[in-house]
Amino acid sequence: MQLRLRLIDLPLRHAFTISVGSITVQQNLLVELRDGGFTGYGEGASGSAYQAFTAPGMRADLEAARARIEAEPLDDPATLWDRLLPVLGHNRFAMCALDEAAHDLWGKQRGQPVWKLWGLTQRGGPLSNYTIGIDAIDTMVAKMREFDGWPIYKIKLGTANDLAIVRALRQHTTATFRVDANCAWSVDQTLAFAPELRSLGVEFIEQPLPAGEWTGMKRLFAESALPIMADESCLVPEDVDRCVGHFHGINVKLTKAGGLTPARRMVLRARELGLRTMVGCMCESSVGISAIAQLLPLLDYVDMDGAVLIAKDIATGVRVEKGHAIFPTENGNGVRLLPEFA
Repeated sequence: MQLRLRLIDLPLRHAFTISVGSITVQQNLLVELRDGGFTGYGEGASGSAYQAFTAPGMRADLEAARARIEAEPLDDPATLWDRLLPVLGHNRFAMCALDEAAHDLWGKQRGQPVWKLWGLTQRGGPLSNYTIGIDAIDTMVAKMREFDGWPIYKIKLGTANDLAIVRALRQHTTATFRVDANCAWSVDQTLAFAPELRSLGVEFIEQPLPAGEWTGMKRLFAESALPIMADESCLVPEDVDRCVGHFHGINVKLTKAGGLTPARRMVLRARELGLRTMVGCMCESSVGISAIAQLLPLLDYVDMDGAVLIAKDIATGVRVEKGHAIFPTENGNGVRLLPEFA
């Protein structure tokens, strides 16, 4: 295989703010794997909450492992991931980009979409939400109205006015809401907010407490008026079992887990344990979103609006229109770079 690495800057439609920071441009890493006339694409998304994993840092770690990567056969992406874990396991964000590219290449070489090679069937799948970052209430309302007609909106919270935000947004839509506090609440806040949030049409609360507060999570699991979904508390496969009795479900991020290989393992294990399953995204292009889409048949919920949040995409692939995933005819993950980025 031949490895190509590029930094890509993705200007966002609007400043995107969560409880831990704000960005206007997302810098990600684009990975290309070439073999036998086919090219697979993967994306590593940096995040404001994960400053240790920048796009230049991902590129440096993959560059350091180039000789090993290019010498590997692509027999199966999952076994490739296992072989490279000792080399790249310290940077799961870089592994994610490489693993997505490996799956895309694997499917293209075999003339099939990845989900079909996994033995799955696409039967509609869950609908994606559209995410509204923290801002002034009027601005958050305007952001939602800009994308009228979505069946679900995910609302980022973690402010002094969280209930007021949800009340204001509810005046403008009958859509389902989800809320994500990104670790910003306490146990008492969550228990106090949950009954009203439920009355306002909120489906679940994502990661209200900091990741290490397992005692508090156990109390919320037992007492909350709404289901609680793990995000920051469930990053890698080893975290899934611990979520039982602390969360009602898990939201897996490919970037944090290390790609499709560990994400699929996490989702399958969660289903075995009776946990609800979700996959979420970062601010990323259709390269990363198309990888997420391969998991749709295994999910109860999905957040794959990342390419909708950016002002200009770099690729075609699986696109999301008002929550619905629309698959291309391209094999693998379905990714094809736009001419100006090829």
